[in-house]
Amino acid sequence: MSIQWFPGHMHLTRKAIAERVKAIDVVIEMLDARLPGSSANPLMAELTSGRPTLKVLNKQDLADPERTALWLAHYNAQPRTRALGLDASHTAPARALIDACFELAPLRGGMVKPMRVLICGIPNVGKSTLINTLKGKRAAKTGDEAGVTRTESRIALADDFYLYDTPGMLWPRIVVPESGFNLAASGAVGRNAYDDEEVAWELLAKLKTDYPTLLAARYQLGLSSEAVAAAPEEDLLDAIGRQRGALAAGGKVNRQKAAELLIADFRALHIGRITLETPTQFDAWLRAGLAADRERDARKHGLREKGHIKPAKKTSAAPTRKRAAR
Repeated sequence: MSIQWFPGHMHLTRKAIAERVKAIDVVIEMLDARLPGSSANPLMAELTSGRPTLKVLNKQDLADPERTALWLAHYNAQPRTRALGLDASHTAPARALIDACFELAPLRGGMVKPMRVLICGIPNVGKSTLINTLKGKRAAKTGDEAGVTRTESRIALADDFYLYDTPGMLWPRIVVPESGFNLAASGAVGRNAYDDEEVAWELLAKLKTDYPTLLAARYQLGLSSEAVAAAPEEDLLDAIGRQRGALAAGGKVNRQKAAELLIADFRALHIGRITLETPTQFDAWLRAGLAADRERDARKHGLREKGHIKPAKKTSAAPTRKRAAR
């Protein structure tokens, strides 16, 4: 299954960012510290036209600190880019964003040349919570679901510092399958875009390999780390369902309910501090995804050349959410 989610308002957000960035000094891209590569929007490099960028690994208190350090080093090595980890509910670290922006654009500041910053990110990454922390009051609507913010707003954090908030935006087609599952597990895509059981299996595949001890401890599996790592995902999900009481008539495990419980536990930190990818892993996924995408385009081109499929009709309608066929 390929996970895709690009509602109409995200199409409008894309257009708004392209227009707004013309007068922007620094771009803050909020990333989920549990999946920094998967939560980095590949459209942003294009839309922000090479502006200085601050990568903020938000929710670092939920992530594996060793892997967070790897990701910070990865992004800090990129040109015109700074990166820092953040828990958006803490005021002191959040204020560091303002200093980082002035470091990236040292010629801005003061009433004549105020700092103009665009903040963007995928849905449910914590932008609104961060903005409210910076502002010191409820300046932006928050919610634990994808797509809460729907319109752009300007917020003055100081007399010479303006922050432009934008709705959360994904990208029209996710070419890295692993990213789709990671985004679904984190809550960045709408519920109707994925199957809970399939996301739970993919999540278990990562957890049993990288965090078997945490998995065994949370669900009292009574297995060694080696045994957890070797167990099929379906068996682990059944064991979790039995342990958590997700049972149907006759004592059979309700896998849908077990999957929902596992995903909820991951999001709520009940399993432990987990990061689903490293820079090296994501780079390999990306290269494989791009290669598969090129092959897909080549096949479509060949079929089109032979007249087996018709060229896509141009339309001005905004893209709507879709679920790829299995």
